[in-house]
This record gives sequence, C-alpha cells and structure tokens, in this order.
Amino acid sequence: MQDETKCLHSGYTPENGGPRVMPIYQSTTFRYTSTQEIAAVFDDPTRSHIYSRFTNPTVDVVEKKIADLEHAVAAMCTSSGQMASLMSVLNLCSAGDSFISTSAIYGGTVNLFAYTLKKLGIECIFVDVDADEDEIQSKIKPNTKAIFGETLTNPSLQIFDIEKFARVAHSNGLPLIVDNTFATPILCKPVDFGADVVIHSTSKYMDGHALQVGGVIADSGKFDYTNGKFPEFTEPDESYHGTIYTRDYAFAPYIIKARMQLMRDFGAYPSGHSGFLLNIGLETLAIRMKRYCENAMTVAEYLSNHPKVEHVNYPGLKDNKYYTLAQKYLPDGQSGVMAVTLKGGKESGIKFMDSLKMASNEVHVADIRTCVLHPASATHRQLSDEQLIACGISPGLVRLSVGLENVYDILKDIDCALDNI
Repeated sequence: MQDETKCLHSGYTPENGGPRVMPIYQSTTFRYTSTQEIAAVFDDPTRSHIYSRFTNPTVDVVEKKIADLEHAVAAMCTSSGQMASLMSVLNLCSAGDSFISTSAIYGGTVNLFAYTLKKLGIECIFVDVDADEDEIQSKIKPNTKAIFGETLTNPSLQIFDIEKFARVAHSNGLPLIVDNTFATPILCKPVDFGADVVIHSTSKYMDGHALQVGGVIADSGKFDYTNGKFPEFTEPDESYHGTIYTRDYAFAPYIIKARMQLMRDFGAYPSGHSGFLLNIGLETLAIRMKRYCENAMTVAEYLSNHPKVEHVNYPGLKDNKYYTLAQKYLPDGQSGVMAVTLKGGKESGIKFMDSLKMASNEVHVADIRTCVLHPASATHRQLSDEQLIACGISPGLVRLSVGLENVYDILKDIDCALDNI
C-alpha cells in the first residue's frame, strides 16, 4: 500500500460485522479465564495485553500504523515526544555511558540531554550537524552507545545528513536514532537511509489538531545488538525472568526491551482515548503534509522578497544552504515550518507577531492552524546565548508554522502585520 492508503488502513482490519472505525478500548485491565493464560502472557508479552501501562488495543493499532509508515518492524507510543527522546536513549545507555547528538535539535531535547541525563551519569557529546565524518568520529569514545539527530531541526530548519551519520554510527557498531517529527514519514523515511530507531513528537503533524501531547519510538529491526557493545540485550534480564531480548525477540529486540523495562517502570503510556485521537490525525496525514508544504513554499517565496524581511530560512528555497540535502531526503516538501528574521531584530519580530490577527502566537508548531513563536524567549529560553547560536537561533528569529488555511488569507494576515513594523 502507498502512504495515503496506509494512513487509512494499516493496523486495523474490521472483523465481519465489526466496527468500521477503530474502537476505543478505554480499559486498564484485560480478563483471562485462567491463571495459566495470564502466566503465558507474562512469559511472552507479545501474545496479548497485560495492562494498559504496557499496551492497549487501541494504541496498538496506532503503533502498527506508524511502524508501517516508517518502514519499521514495531513501534511503541509514549505520553510525550520528550519521553520518546528520553526512552530512546535510556534503552541503550546506562550510568557511565555516553552518546553523540547534533547540537541543532529542539531546545527541550538539548536541556534533557545536556542537564537531566548528565545527572543520571550519561554524557551527551554534542557535534555540529554539518561536521564531516572525521570530526564526528573524533567524538566517539569507548563508552559511546548511540548517535542522535533530527531530520529537520526545530526551529533552525537544518537538515540532518542521515546517510553520513549512519556511516559513522555503523562503522563503530552504534545505532542511529533520528527524530523525524517535522518531516513525518510522509516526507522522509529515515530507516531507508540507515536510521535504526525513529522517534516523533506525535503532538505535531501526526496529531495535527493540537489535541494532545504524545510521542512514539519505531524500531527498524535492522541493527545487530549482538556486536558486544550491548550486554543488556544479550544477557538475561533478571528484572523480567531472564529474558534475553536478542534471542527471544530477535525481530524487534529494541522495542520489546523498551516496553518491558522502561515502559513497565516509568508507565508513560498513552490512554486508549489518546490513541483514538492520534489515529484520527494519522488518517489525513498524507494529504495534510502535501498542503502544508505547498502553502509554506508560497509564503517562503513571498517573504524572501519582502523589503522588511532580512532572511527566510526554508530548505525548499533554492538559495538555502540545505537545498541539496532537502532534494535528497525531502524531495516532496520540507514541512510547513520556516524561520523568519525580520529587519530590526527582536523588537520587530515581537511587533510582527503581536500584529497578526489570524495566526496564533502560541507555544506550538506543526498545527492545522498557522502559528508563530519567538524561540529565544519561549521554547529555547533555558539555553545560553552560545547554545542558541549552536542551535541556529538568533534573538530576532520568528518561527512561522504555516497552516492549512487558504494561502491568500495567510499572506494577507502576514502582510498586514508587516505593515505595522
């Protein structure tokens, strides 16, 4: 099936006389007819559902759909994108380990990696997203367990060269984790370029309607965790009756380990109702992404020629630094998000945002409605000036997330706001 069809049909097939629309299983518990059957599910959690802290039938459908879209073998939803980022690393790293991340990632992720994980004894080594392979290689230590990057960075719109980082990761026996939130699997499938784990904040384009926060981790099933660097995958897990993940779940050891260790202990799993709402967003994802990209390109071209605009950062523009990489990894569009720097710096940016009538000034992005944000004073305010520059954020930068309104209405709103500067 093609993506448009997968968005509608993957993960759920109604039985004869069953509901056409995926039902909500809003239940914490699942009944069994014997203790032996319950024991069998604990021995093999892939047999059925144990408790909605691990799995839920409605969320399970969504996980299967996202895995199919990402060309992965399995997926696990989480309560937020931040939790997906955290679990993707904790599933590989313990106290005393390190991992590499590009510096051009979402500010909340920078804070998680640089400060919170440091308190847990896990070191994040940052590297420039444009670093060559030798420089990336120089950052790898004997205790390094993974490499992390964002397909399309938030909000600096830098493009992660997946194949380059995959070569370095795999030559060192390390998995590559890619945050594919802005691109979604409709615009880019990182697994096809060498990614081993793909994560999303489903709160963004996947949900699309600003209804709920959520995240997901998808496992490509391709990485060899028996290479000697990951004993937690190859030795008995005493916390789960001696399970050896690479032996007992060779098809997807990463995601099964994440579910039976981390999700079991942290309990950051979405409810059945949350899974239902996310699925509604996923059903229209393919057609929405096309419209986002069309609207964004029109807006980017308009703003790049406006006398009050200093710079428009959108990878679809031919003069953009990442245009060539965009054509390689995101040839069908580069999302609806762009970074706009207005002449006059921070004050002009604030005046512009406050003058918008239709677009919303809000702490959100990748919504059906056009919205704007000043990252330096909002999502990235916890970062130092040096960290802001490393993330590609200037004080006057405005993140513009183009929505699905008629593009001429979007342009009129922008034009009127620019007149007030």
